Amino acid sequence: MSVALKSFFRQPLQNFAAGATVAIVALPLALAFGIGSGLGAAAGLTTAIIAGLVAAVFGGSKYQVSGPTGAMTVVLIPIFSQYGAPGVLGVGLIAGGLLILSAILRIGQHVHKLPTALIEGFTAGIAIVIAISQLQFLIDFNSSISALVIAVAVVLASRKIPRLPISLILVIVAAVLNSALNLELTSIGELPARIGDFSIGFLNQDFTKLVFAGIAVAILAALESLLSAKIADRMALALQTNRAEKSTADFISHDSNRELFGQGLANLIVPFFGGVPATAALARTAVNVRSGATSKLASAVHALLLAVIVLTLAPLVSQIPLAALAGVLFATCFNMINFGELRSLAKESVTNAAVLAVTFIITVSVDLIAAVISGLVVSLTLRHRKIADRLDRRYPPVNSKETLGD
Repeated sequence: MSVALKSFFRQPLQNFAAGATVAIVALPLALAFGIGSGLGAAAGLTTAIIAGLVAAVFGGSKYQVSGPTGAMTVVLIPIFSQYGAPGVLGVGLIAGGLLILSAILRIGQHVHKLPTALIEGFTAGIAIVIAISQLQFLIDFNSSISALVIAVAVVLASRKIPRLPISLILVIVAAVLNSALNLELTSIGELPARIGDFSIGFLNQDFTKLVFAGIAVAILAALESLLSAKIADRMALALQTNRAEKSTADFISHDSNRELFGQGLANLIVPFFGGVPATAALARTAVNVRSGATSKLASAVHALLLAVIVLTLAPLVSQIPLAALAGVLFATCFNMINFGELRSLAKESVTNAAVLAVTFIITVSVDLIAAVISGLVVSLTLRHRKIADRLDRRYPPVNSKETLGD
């Protein structure tokens, strides 16, 4: 067996448990984002299954989980309104090609140069956006209490018993209690029991009008995927260090260009099955890491289990309360934010504090691309001013009158 295969199949039981946990969390998100994009729940599931598997196998991260995301859905809504479903599929195809081109040109490696303050602000902002998106499921006292209990239990148990797939266990328990005690918690609801059919009909359109939208989708997919991969590496390293499983010297980070290739290939394939443009999903990736994933097997299992669920277990999974899944995501959001690092960066320098604040605020209030661009502009501006001030102190300007007088 090759080294790559050995790495893929290492710790199979642990990675299977992590993949199963992510699959349960990913299911309602895939449904919701599919509906939100305009193409329907089936399109969301198709994307999570096909893009999730392709990106896991061909991507460059051990922990990345891909599929439809909230950030991408926001970008796709106006595209669907203007060009319809064929337009969304066409934009996905264009974005896929651009991502592969970016991988060939080795553009991915430059994302590592983004300031730490920008990444931490981006991460914290995404966590808040995800948490806010789950508030819609807390419609009454029972659902709110259920989500709170599960969130607290997941946070505490994940620290005390990190190897236990506590999220999966609690979601199953919540489903059983909801049914047995008639708690009347809103569940996932009816699931489409099929995966998208192959079709090339969307190719019969004018792609030139979709180019700029395709570029925007490709940029978002690249930023979200590579930042997610970098954040996942940090989370995994922190967990491994805390558990004393391996030293930081043994830690292997992701391959940015290969990750772009995997995301590009996924987006080239998905449109032919009616799926929406995909990217790495930070929330699901974070769940994957916190659930104990150590290889790509977990992400692949997530995609395959989604397929099994869609085809065979849809009636059972439909009973899972949305409040339980909201609780899992609340816990994930809490764990995503590195409060110690935020405090350290804010105290370290005015530049870091400004970049952190601007990136966080714009991530929450505007969108991800604007947040990254704004964070970079603030960082470059303040650092340039800092360098200029140092030069002025070291080489003070010459007084022309004094010079002439001498």
